[in-house]
Amino acid sequence: MRRPPAADRSGTSPNTSADPTVAEANSHPEVFAGKTVGQVADHLAALIGRLDRKPAVVGHSFGGLLTQILAGRGPSAVSVAVDPAPLRGVLPLPVSSLRSSAPVLGNPANRHRAVPLTYEQFRYAFANAVGEEEAKELYETFAAPGAPLFQAATANLNPWTEAKVDTGNPDRGPLLIISGEKDHTVPWAIANASYKHQLHNPGVTEITEIPGRGHALTIDHGWQDVAETAMTFIRRFA
Repeated sequence: MRRPPAADRSGTSPNTSADPTVAEANSHPEVFAGKTVGQVADHLAALIGRLDRKPAVVGHSFGGLLTQILAGRGPSAVSVAVDPAPLRGVLPLPVSSLRSSAPVLGNPANRHRAVPLTYEQFRYAFANAVGEEEAKELYETFAAPGAPLFQAATANLNPWTEAKVDTGNPDRGPLLIISGEKDHTVPWAIANASYKHQLHNPGVTEITEIPGRGHALTIDHGWQDVAETAMTFIRRFA
C-alpha cells in the first residue's frame, strides 16, 4: 500500500488521494468518509474494463456485495462473494447483525462518516470465532474505519439505493456465496437470503458454509480454507 504523507503539526489530515495504512486510517478516518458503494463499484468496473478478458472476482463483506453488483453488470467470468453485505431485497436482520452494525448505525450523524471500531466491537463483529491473542493481532493489523453501512441498512427503504444488484442478468456468470457458520455480522440468514435472490439468475448459483468461522474468515488463521473453497469453484468455470 502507498503511504500518504503524515499529518503536519497543524493537525492537517493526510493526503486523501493515497491509500492509508491501518494506523493512519484510524488516526484520520475521514479519508474513508463519503465513499459510497456505487463509487467503489464504478471504480472497480473501470479497472476490470481495462483487462483483455473477463476475470474471476472475489470479495468479502462489502466486497462480497460489490462482487455481486459487478457480476450483475456482466464483466466477471465467475464470482465468489464471501459473507456478503446484504443487497436490496434481503430482509432478515438477525440480532447479531444489528449489534455488529450498532457502532455506526446507532448515530444518524455517522451517515457520511467513517467510524473506527473499538477492540470490543471488532471482537464481536469480526473476531468472535478466534482466540483472544489472534483477535488482538487481527485488530491491530486490519481494523480500519468503514463507511457504507447506512447504504446497506436502508437498501430496502430507498428505491434509488446503490446496494441494488441485477440478479437476473444472463451474463452474470457462475456465482458462489460462502458463509461463515459463526459470523455475527453477516450470519447465515443474510447470506442465504442473498443466495435465494441470486437463484433468479439462469447461471450456476451455489452457497456453502464453512464450519466454525466468523466474519474474519478471510484474514484469520484459517484463510486458506476459504481461498481453496473459492479456487475450487473458480477452476470449474475459468
